[in-house]
Amino acid sequence: MGVAPIGSDMALDSIRESWTTRLGFVLAAVGSAVGLGNVWRFPFQVGEGGGSAFLFVYLGFVLLIGFPAMLVELSLGRRTNLSPVGALREFGGGAWRYVGGLFVLIVFVIVSYYSVVAGWVLRYFVDSFTGAYLGRSGEHFGEIATGFDALFFHTVFMVGVVGIVALGVRKGIEVAVKLMVPAIAVILVALAAYGWTLNGAGAAYAYYLSPEFGTIAQNWTTILPAAAGQAFFTLSVGMGVMVTYSSYISEDRNLFEDAGGIVALDTFVAFTTGLVVFPILFTVGVDPGEPGPGAIFITLAGALSEIPFGAVVGALFFGIVALAAASSAISLLEVAVSHLIDQRGASRKRATVVVGTAAYIAGIPVAYDTVFVDLYDILAAQILLVAGAILLMVLVAWLHPQEAIDELEAGVGELGFLGGAWVWLVRIPVLVVLIVSLYLGVEGYVEFLRGEFADFLFG
Repeated sequence: MGVAPIGSDMALDSIRESWTTRLGFVLAAVGSAVGLGNVWRFPFQVGEGGGSAFLFVYLGFVLLIGFPAMLVELSLGRRTNLSPVGALREFGGGAWRYVGGLFVLIVFVIVSYYSVVAGWVLRYFVDSFTGAYLGRSGEHFGEIATGFDALFFHTVFMVGVVGIVALGVRKGIEVAVKLMVPAIAVILVALAAYGWTLNGAGAAYAYYLSPEFGTIAQNWTTILPAAAGQAFFTLSVGMGVMVTYSSYISEDRNLFEDAGGIVALDTFVAFTTGLVVFPILFTVGVDPGEPGPGAIFITLAGALSEIPFGAVVGALFFGIVALAAASSAISLLEVAVSHLIDQRGASRKRATVVVGTAAYIAGIPVAYDTVFVDLYDILAAQILLVAGAILLMVLVAWLHPQEAIDELEAGVGELGFLGGAWVWLVRIPVLVVLIVSLYLGVEGYVEFLRGEFADFLFG
């Protein structure tokens, strides 16, 4: 039985916003994907995963798992013209009406700690002009990562994001991403070209680009969930973001082209970030495997003091990280805000202030101690996000495959065997990878709780 597009309801159409242009949607989706997941999380994930070993698995997940999964979210969002909670209720019915709340929880958890990390970025951007972290990056990060400084910049960032989202889809989100995303791409390419001139570039490229299959085989239980989580995190798949953003687009759009453009641009930014970060680290002899979320704030910032024009490079790098953080946080907040608008009838401004304030409060523990970054990040990226993706794949590919194929064909034409191939790709390989990744992610999270977090709680 088909699912009637909710957008046919004239009353809803009269209040629901839409994108002004196709470019606006693509850039907004790319802006969601091109965030801290690419320029903060990606470098230290690559370092912890052994360089090219992690990169190779990550790219495989992006192409074979991320792209088909993104089509699932785009087709669901456009089919229902609703945010995730309403979309699952309308598309799945029955018990599925209770599942959509998971996606609100996912984005809520992510944006709460995301804002604190973005506050660190803002602080480093400001400090790039004074050189405050040059030559003492470790001490500087320890001084600003927690306490009043962290709380202040957490506040500044959240207020900015709330202000943009409150303006709406066209006047706020679309205008912001049309400025942010091109700026990120241009500056990143310039920094990558600069990295190519450094003495350590050759060794960095060998570390980053030469696949080491032995490392993959030896450490697959660690690399696989991390790479899967990173692929879904950076593409904003499993969060409900793409469901929400695609609910604002028209039926004549080619979702294959949109998904391909989003994946390509996002992967380009992530890959190029590695071409910036690793030549700098290898030039000054810094271990790229330095673990933890403070990697770019300690290892990279420390390296900047030893390379030519380090302060300028630092200002540009942390500037694009700040823009990327803002573009992603906007999309995350929009998922929860659109839920209150669609399902609760709240005004956009009221919904934005309520969600932003709640996420701000939830982020306060992260500003108290950095152990909460891992507590939130592992839970969101390797458990909740993957679980959300599994549920979406089951709903669309197993329970309503024909409706999804019909939606994809709306902007393309008859898919023929390609439609069935896409469904079975999602049904088997995508789901198997996700289920295995979820199991390993839960196992790793339990180890974290018993180890590092237990040490924090009990001294």
